[in-house]
Amino acid sequence: MKLTILGCYSATPRALTNTTSQVLEINNNMFLIDCGEGTQVQLRKHKIKFNRIKHIFISHLHGDHFFGLAGLISTFRLLTREADLHIYGPKGIKEVITLQMKLADSWTNYRLIFHELVSENSELIYEDDDVLVVNKPAGMVVHPGHGNYTGTLVHALAYLAENLPVGSSGEQRPGLVHRLDKNTTGVMVVAASELAMSHLAKQFYDRTTQREYIAIVWGNVKEDEGTITGHIGRSLSDRLQMAVFEDGSEGKHAVTHYKVIERFSYVTLVQCKLETGRTHQIRAHFKHIGHTLFNDERYGGDAVLKGTTFTKYKQFVENCFKVLPRQALHAKTLGFEHPTTKEFLRFNSEIPQDIVDCLEKWRTYTVNQKEEH
Repeated sequence: MKLTILGCYSATPRALTNTTSQVLEINNNMFLIDCGEGTQVQLRKHKIKFNRIKHIFISHLHGDHFFGLAGLISTFRLLTREADLHIYGPKGIKEVITLQMKLADSWTNYRLIFHELVSENSELIYEDDDVLVVNKPAGMVVHPGHGNYTGTLVHALAYLAENLPVGSSGEQRPGLVHRLDKNTTGVMVVAASELAMSHLAKQFYDRTTQREYIAIVWGNVKEDEGTITGHIGRSLSDRLQMAVFEDGSEGKHAVTHYKVIERFSYVTLVQCKLETGRTHQIRAHFKHIGHTLFNDERYGGDAVLKGTTFTKYKQFVENCFKVLPRQALHAKTLGFEHPTTKEFLRFNSEIPQDIVDCLEKWRTYTVNQKEEH
């Protein structure tokens, strides 16, 4: 690993310092971290080849950290770059760069791929020689697959821990012993050694891990707590969905325990504990009992499923969808036995801001509705 400081500690012009930018080289991969004014000149001075930079990380949207980015992107175009350029940064980075390019009528002849990072918390919760525990943000795919060949959690982990174990199947999912859907947030554990992978995989198979989720579901869940049981398998009518087969004719045995945390006018906040871990288990189980997850596009939760027909109410729901533009599901707690120490570890993740904001909207709506009646 090699770190080259191109500039730092220079928010205003100075004779002997340059605005913030660093180049990090790991395993023959080169990353540009921040891109203040004059960064491309410093790249030339340090004889760093522009075409080796495929990933740029912007820490925050202060001028001395990213005002040089538009110029560098333009220079890449003048140098007839063809390779994709990935840009990682806070929400807003895509808008500001795209606007600059639009007003200057200076579009690239290569693909710009933006990855806006909206989480305010560190994604790495815990790390030792055996395990990594991460807090996965919304929008991040866990492992490469059709249509998602870069920018996955697996790619990110490859730079945190070298030589992650692959597992007996040989698939390109190093260290993974379980997964979360793209738009589900929360805690995941990743094996950092062969021993840990075998030990953790057995715990998930034996159902000795603890997994707790919180979800917002449509409608008023009748019972304060309960259990949903039913085989889950690929839907016979829509192969992108999972379905429940109560007679056990398809799929695998699945059990979800739930408890109501808070009731609102037309949605319910529930806590879910998984006894099994099937694909889309919570999403499929709750749709099966008539309580589809709020804004779950795959399962039809992105429509107004409960409530009134008034235009004002429909607009309120649309505003909630904008605040929470994904299914309302978060993996809050994960517990497992450490592969080496045998200590039972339990990790918690704060409820993400988009779900918090959505809940607050429903809370206010419910209070106002009660006052009107």
